Amino acid sequence: MSYSIQNLNGCTKKFTFNYEQVDLTKQIQAALVDKQRNANLKGFRKGKAPLDMVKKLFGPQVENDALSRFVSEEFYAALKKENIRAVGYPSFANTKYEGGKNVAFEATVEIVPEFELKDFSKYTFKKDDDKVGAEDIENLKKQFLGAKAELAEVTEAGATLKKGQSAVLNFEGERKDGAKPENMKATDYMLEIGSGQFIPGFEEGMIGMKKGETKVITLNFPADYHEADLQNEPVKFKVDLLEIKERKFPELNDELAKELGYESVADFNKKSTDRLTVQKKREVQAKLQQQILEKIIEDNKFDVPQALVEDQKQSVRQDLSRTLKQQGFNDEMIGMYFERWAADVNQKAEFQVRSGLILDKLAKKFNVEATESDLDVKIEEMAAQSGMKRDDLAHFYKSNANVKRNLMYAIREEKTFEKLIAGMKVS
Repeated sequence: MSYSIQNLNGCTKKFTFNYEQVDLTKQIQAALVDKQRNANLKGFRKGKAPLDMVKKLFGPQVENDALSRFVSEEFYAALKKENIRAVGYPSFANTKYEGGKNVAFEATVEIVPEFELKDFSKYTFKKDDDKVGAEDIENLKKQFLGAKAELAEVTEAGATLKKGQSAVLNFEGERKDGAKPENMKATDYMLEIGSGQFIPGFEEGMIGMKKGETKVITLNFPADYHEADLQNEPVKFKVDLLEIKERKFPELNDELAKELGYESVADFNKKSTDRLTVQKKREVQAKLQQQILEKIIEDNKFDVPQALVEDQKQSVRQDLSRTLKQQGFNDEMIGMYFERWAADVNQKAEFQVRSGLILDKLAKKFNVEATESDLDVKIEEMAAQSGMKRDDLAHFYKSNANVKRNLMYAIREEKTFEKLIAGMKVS
C-alpha cells in the first residue's frame, strides 16, 4: 500500500501518499491530448496543432496537469478500496514530484461519520391530544368570518380584559433614570391582547384589568431589542384601560356557508373537522418526532462533516428568506437578519444534518425503504387533503426527479419514525 490513513476526528481523514519510481507517461499523454484539443496556435486550426509542438510550448503545464490527474485518480481509487464515503471535495497539500522518481502528497477529506446509537428502548414520551373539538371548529369559523366581524365594546359590569380581546388604553413609559420619552407614550391606543405587538410581558400584564383601572407594569426590554441602548433595561409603564372591545362574529348559516364555498353549515362542519383532524394529527406527530430527535441527539455525540452543515445552511437560508419576504422583508433587511442570527442558522443546520444521519442509520437498521407503492399511497393522501386531482399530483411528483426524490426521502423518514416510535414508550 502506497498510502497511510490518519483519523483527524470522527468525520475527517487524512491520507498521506508516497510513490517511488512513478511513471506518469499515461497521464502526460492524456493531458497533452486535452491541451491539443483546446490549443489555438498560430498557423493551425483549433485542435489541429501537432502534439510535439504542444508539448514543447506547454510542457511544464502539461506535466502539472498530468500530476493533478495522477493525484486525483490515486486518491479516489484509495477511497474506493477503503470503502470510504467522502463528503464534499478533498483538500490536497504538500504535493512533491521529482520527474521519474517519486510522487508524494496529502489529501484531507470529510466522510460520513460512523457511530453507534445508544439504546433508546427505555425512552418515554407523552404525545399531545390530537382530537378535534368544538373549540377548534369555532376558531376556524372565526377565521372564515373575520372579515364580517364587528368590533364592539364589552359593557358587562365587572368585565375583565382577556387574551384575544382588544384594549383601548393610554400608556406612558418611564426609564430607569426617570426619563419619559415621547416614543414610549400614547393615548387612545388600540391593542389586541396576545398579538405580540408590545415587548414581552406588557400584554400579559394587562390581562385581568377592568375598564377605568390604572396599573403600573414593570418590565425589562428584551436582550435583542432593536434599540441597543434599551436592551435589558428596566422600564415602568403606567397604563390606563379606557375600554375593552371584542369582535362579534355573525352566526354561520347555510347562506354564509355557501358564500364560503360549502353546501351548508353541516358540510362546513364535516369538511372542517376532517381537514383539522389531519392537520392536528400531523402537527402532534411532528412535535413528537422533534422531541424524539432532540433526545437522541442529546444522548449521542458524534462529529458531523462541516461540508454537509454548510450545504444545509444554504437550504435553511433559502427557506427563511422566503418566509421573511412574505412578511415584508427586503433583501437588505434579510441580510441584516442573517448577520444577526448567524449562530441560530448554523445551529439549525447542524441539527438537521445530525437528524438526517441518525434517521438514515435507523432506516438501515430497520430495513426501511420507500417504494413506488408508498409513493402512490402518499399521493392519494395528499389529493384527499388538498382537494387537488390525484392525476395532477402524480404527474407533478413523478415527472420531476428532484421533487420525487425529496418526497421519497420524506416517506422513508415517516416509515422510520413508525418503527422507532413502536420501540419506545409513548403515552
